[in-house]
Amino acid sequence: MEILTEHHNGVMQITLNRPEVYNSFNRTMALQMQASLNEAATNESVRAVVITGTGKAFCAGQDLAEAIDPEGPGLERILSEHYNPIIQQIVALQKPVLALVNGVAAGAGANIALACDVVIAHEQASFIQAFSKIGLIPDSGGTYFLPRLIGTQKALALMMTGDKVSAKEAEQMHMIFKAVPADSYEIFTTDFVTQIASMPTKALAMTKKAVQQSWNNTLSEQLNVELALQVEAGNTSDFKEGVQAFLDKRKPNFTGK
Repeated sequence: MEILTEHHNGVMQITLNRPEVYNSFNRTMALQMQASLNEAATNESVRAVVITGTGKAFCAGQDLAEAIDPEGPGLERILSEHYNPIIQQIVALQKPVLALVNGVAAGAGANIALACDVVIAHEQASFIQAFSKIGLIPDSGGTYFLPRLIGTQKALALMMTGDKVSAKEAEQMHMIFKAVPADSYEIFTTDFVTQIASMPTKALAMTKKAVQQSWNNTLSEQLNVELALQVEAGNTSDFKEGVQAFLDKRKPNFTGK
């Protein structure tokens, strides 16, 4: 299988599994990824989603052998049928989606990571907008997410040069949440994912939705979004549990409902 899935304590881990080609995508892998994201969205027991890679790389982007194959799907279908649906699924998924970048993330692989809600990278990982190196433009949401994360000039410079950005540099320029040293990477990521999966899932999904809408709203529009979502959040079981736990001076037991 090009995509491995594992369920544990409310977490669904989706692992890109073509290590021999640095987890680069072909059509089979892309369609399996879409199926896994759909399962994550519809499985009520899933309260957080993790995307990571097998071996030395997170994802090297598109398998170029497929891209130039005259019998292959071609760039138009690769984008419209492979990557665009994956990005849209990640953004629309009403659960936290975390990218654990274990190695190089290049091209579409970098932009799949940046589409996630939180990105944590191994200190030896790196991010490369590799498209200009082969005469293409950034895709998979790269021209949308990267300028919003680090600003237009830095984003354009990285896109035009295709320069490698280390995990630490990515953290410093606010491209990602955190770069973690090798000796604490496993412990940190496990604890962080466990924490997110134990939080009030619906409230986290509404927070994600509110932030997404804020990019195009005026302040007045955003205040109305917050009002509607806060009322919705206030009707969840987790809100009632959170308040009762606060009054009882105990740790809340959220169920994601």
